[in-house]
Amino acid sequence: MNPDVTQHAGDPPPVLRLEEVSKSFGPVNVIDRVSIDVRPGRVQALLGENGAGKSTLIKMMAGVHQPDGGRILIDGQPTVLPSTRSAENHGIATIHQELNLVPTMTVAENVMLGRTPRRFGMVNFTHLRRQARAALDLIGVDVSLNTEVGSLGIARQQMVEIAKALSMNARMLILDEPTAALTGREIDQLFRVVDDLKARGVAMVFISHHLDEIARIGDTVSVLRDGKFIAELPADTGEDELVRLMVGRSIDNQYPRVAPEIGEPLLEVSNLSAAGRFSDISLSVRAGEVVGLAGLVGAGRTEVVRGIAGVDPVDSGEVKVNGKRLRTHDIAAAIAAGIGHVPEDRKAQGLVPDASISENLGLATMAPTARLGLVDRRGQLRRSTEVAQKLRIRMADIGQPIRDLSGGNQQKAVFGRWVLAGSKVLLLDEPTRGVDVGAKVEIYNIINDITAAGGAVLMVSSELPEVLGMADRILVMSGGRIAGELPAAGSTQDDVMSLAVSQVESSITEKAEAELEKEGR
Repeated sequence: MNPDVTQHAGDPPPVLRLEEVSKSFGPVNVIDRVSIDVRPGRVQALLGENGAGKSTLIKMMAGVHQPDGGRILIDGQPTVLPSTRSAENHGIATIHQELNLVPTMTVAENVMLGRTPRRFGMVNFTHLRRQARAALDLIGVDVSLNTEVGSLGIARQQMVEIAKALSMNARMLILDEPTAALTGREIDQLFRVVDDLKARGVAMVFISHHLDEIARIGDTVSVLRDGKFIAELPADTGEDELVRLMVGRSIDNQYPRVAPEIGEPLLEVSNLSAAGRFSDISLSVRAGEVVGLAGLVGAGRTEVVRGIAGVDPVDSGEVKVNGKRLRTHDIAAAIAAGIGHVPEDRKAQGLVPDASISENLGLATMAPTARLGLVDRRGQLRRSTEVAQKLRIRMADIGQPIRDLSGGNQQKAVFGRWVLAGSKVLLLDEPTRGVDVGAKVEIYNIINDITAAGGAVLMVSSELPEVLGMADRILVMSGGRIAGELPAAGSTQDDVMSLAVSQVESSITEKAEAELEKEGR
């Protein structure tokens, strides 16, 4: 057992213990003799860089992977968890980082997925809806049970995933980046549920790259680095110390923005509108510049970026790159013009999970580099290897499936695609979501390299410190419109939020005045 993992007087015995567990995939040893205790009524946080072994560790707890060495104990008894169903039978429920929902099924069906109540051999829809509603009410989600999950935004899909896990009445809950796609209000609601579950004696494992969340909700934190146990500490340990333990060095500047020389506009957007999504968007991004696009969830930021990238149709307005008008709703034309798009959901929109790292890096350059209609495989392999090494993507081999990489390394591969394509305008939508602090700094340095080479970056982020730390200017959206512009230097989170809620408050005022006018009549 790890020497730092000790049971203190008064500690309840663990629901689950990983004792000296190890795990290898081929020649790669991803977990090396790690011990973790998960106790009832406690939140055990796991902290480490992408690739440190956190996901593999919780997959052992969830029955996805079996340890090659060491053992798993449940209630003190050595136990084998050969499957996820076996783990669930022991009361262990998991909310994975990547959502595990069926888009074409309803909310109610997804909440009860795999546990559909039946009567006389038929689905008991009354019972199904009742149980699903109870789970959703537990976390305060007001959504129609008959809505197809695929029509919901990422934040609401995440809440359905959480309700699905809670509906199992689990005695141990594993939360892998559960807040990555949630708003502040939704996170508060989730943490209230976590507090309630703690009070009821539920044991929890919590993974987050947001150190303030670990201090807010955790009891203890186990730090991993390169598959090894480093330390177990109180969750309120100072962030600088946690970062030092996690990455093996101090990070003095978490937002290392280097302001290069600003040039002429590379991206110009004029009066861009799409009914029901955004209206009259005008902006420009100059060579060497990072422009942040901030706002509340639902303000239209992602929709604007997708419209510029040619992913979604627009009703009016124009986009120019380097002074040349771009044909809208044409992804190929956008790529040819030098636009690269790093989407919000890398798994669903940015990657081909079963394809290799090399193939994913080369997706944007496959057609332009083809010879006589044939893919230049040798050239693609050489170029993708060079980019992977330049971006320090941690991998066993350039030919391995990209799904095997950690989230941070997958995200660097999405960036690498556009580095390989020589894109001069990068549209980044939540570029560091689900990425640890060490990988974040590496991604920020990639952004600096792009702007230093004369590129332009338009960056959507829900993390205000990131926007303030990495942008040169900030455009704030509210209600599908640009509510105002701020210089990043000297602006505060309160300044951004004041603009972010302006259209919302205006809309509420207009509705109230209309109601008063109606009553006056």
